[in-house]
Amino acid sequence: MRLANITWPKAQKYFKENDMVLLGIGSIECHGRHMPLGTDTLIPDKLLELIEKKSDVLIAPTLPYGACESLKPYPGTIDLGSELLYQLLYRVVENLYDHGARKIMILNGHGGNIKTIERVGMEFEKKGAIVVMLNWWLMTWDMNPAWKGGHGGAEETAGVMGVDPSLIDYDELTDEPLKFKDLTDEIKTTHFRNVEYKGVTVEVIRTTPNVTDNGWIGPDHPTKATVEWGNEMLSTCADYIVDFMEEFKKVDLQKALHNNQFGY
Repeated sequence: MRLANITWPKAQKYFKENDMVLLGIGSIECHGRHMPLGTDTLIPDKLLELIEKKSDVLIAPTLPYGACESLKPYPGTIDLGSELLYQLLYRVVENLYDHGARKIMILNGHGGNIKTIERVGMEFEKKGAIVVMLNWWLMTWDMNPAWKGGHGGAEETAGVMGVDPSLIDYDELTDEPLKFKDLTDEIKTTHFRNVEYKGVTVEVIRTTPNVTDNGWIGPDHPTKATVEWGNEMLSTCADYIVDFMEEFKKVDLQKALHNNQFGY
């Protein structure tokens, strides 16, 4: 059931009988040359579509923008920044809380949103609510280690294929290996912010074009992705979330949040 599709009396009835709501959040940003800018929003939206078929939890409209400072230089990327994203997400959750939501499930499609979601979650714990962050791409690693991947790699590419294979630019999906920009012959770039020197990982804060021109990070090569992988992964993830939410409905908030005895 979609919040955007029901009347306010039906919303009122729902919140009198239920305290759980599901909210998607994504981003509009570079995911390599072969994937759509909306990858981090398209995949959560597809998961919500699958979840809706099997769950009665109210689904709020997805927030399509996120915090993606490091990817901002790529054309088409829209970065709200962490502070504005916090204000937006906080206000949305606050309104849902005011209507009666106490178990707020946030289906997240973008790693750059994690710190903001954590911040909001801590704020609403003080109010007697629990925010659950569902990072789909991390969850699927536990479901099947073979699905583990990185930004713009095979995992996310398969996910987009599970949404709509035509969204992939197959002319750009080549066998070309990932080319990191090392700082010196000895300081080797290994990830978004990570470099390795003498076996030790150090974080160097750079925008992604100074890490790799392509915009995907790996380590999984996107050419390994298949439509079958994407369909199975999204279906498995959606089923898990439905099961998790059913179990989470049983949580006693008073017992779960007993630490409020310390005065916050």
